Amino acid sequence: MARYACGQARGKDWRNATDACLATIEVPGEGAALGFLYVTDSLAADLGEVVRRCQEVTGVEHWVGTVGMGVCATAQEYYDEPAVTVMVGAFPAGSFRVFPTVQDGFTGFDGAHADWLAAHHPQIALVHGDPRNAALPTLIEGLADRVETGFLVGGLTSSRGAYPQVADGITEGGLSGVLFGRDVLVRTRLTQGCSPIGPYREVTEADRNIVVELDGRPALDVLREDIGEILSRDLSRIGGYVFAALPVEGSDTGDYLVRNLVGIDARQGMIAIGDRVRPGGRLMFCRRDGMSAREDLVRTLERLRQTIPGAPRGGIYVSCLGRGASLLGPASAELRLVAEVLGDFPLVGFYANGEISHRRLYGYTGVITLFF
Repeated sequence: MARYACGQARGKDWRNATDACLATIEVPGEGAALGFLYVTDSLAADLGEVVRRCQEVTGVEHWVGTVGMGVCATAQEYYDEPAVTVMVGAFPAGSFRVFPTVQDGFTGFDGAHADWLAAHHPQIALVHGDPRNAALPTLIEGLADRVETGFLVGGLTSSRGAYPQVADGITEGGLSGVLFGRDVLVRTRLTQGCSPIGPYREVTEADRNIVVELDGRPALDVLREDIGEILSRDLSRIGGYVFAALPVEGSDTGDYLVRNLVGIDARQGMIAIGDRVRPGGRLMFCRRDGMSAREDLVRTLERLRQTIPGAPRGGIYVSCLGRGASLLGPASAELRLVAEVLGDFPLVGFYANGEISHRRLYGYTGVITLFF
């Protein structure tokens, strides 16, 4: 059976934090080993050294991961300090395939991985994306098309400096990660961080990301109606609290994509959001709310726990920068909730600049992926 081990540590510099982290790990002795590595962005410039140290100490050749303005491990979150989190797992031989950055197309990817894809029928991929690449939504769709289930999990690097990713070595600029074949048993779920304020409205007039009318009325009038009189008095204060949500068509769970409100034209009654909208589509307004986010996280974890085949051997948790301590509370409240519901098992992850689930880019969500 596959075994997993994880470590976590803070330190005064990359070497101190990395060595303290690795000192707690017993590398699995059988199977093909893969390492998962997440470091806080204060160590972004040193990520290459961290990877080399991990390879040297553990003897594990293959690594994936990235940088986050926060990182996490079992029941613990780290922000604004040098910190390293590592998980190593043993997988069946040939059951995973690490791939470096795909930046603008899949010609090179297909040439390098076609034989493995045909032989191992990947069921899911863990991916890390560079938020500076405007083509990322297209790249996510393209990679999902190369996975039999169409399922990706992961997130976008978050940093106040460099944006490196790990895919055996250091890479950046696009989408990188690891594909898992059908021999790897995985379960994953997504939890929302924003709750609906009003009902879905029909987009009756729009131009690119500008919503002109909802339900045949000026979009701003509908926004004011849904958020209520008190918030409507000063619309400059709703940023970071009120958002637009677009439904995921065909979802059997009522899933939706949260997008920022990026502009309001009070004179013409229009609003702009952080995504393209089309007439005939639907849109609702939602709010960022700690209590509802906590309830949804617990509900999601409980449903996941009821469907899994046993105790997880390891896991990856990717959460939004807008969650964590700022939404769910201090003292590692979000990761402690995960441990309370699912138990104590090896887990690592990071706080992302956007989360990836299935074939879509989300915001204000948490994506948990468990290995069995």
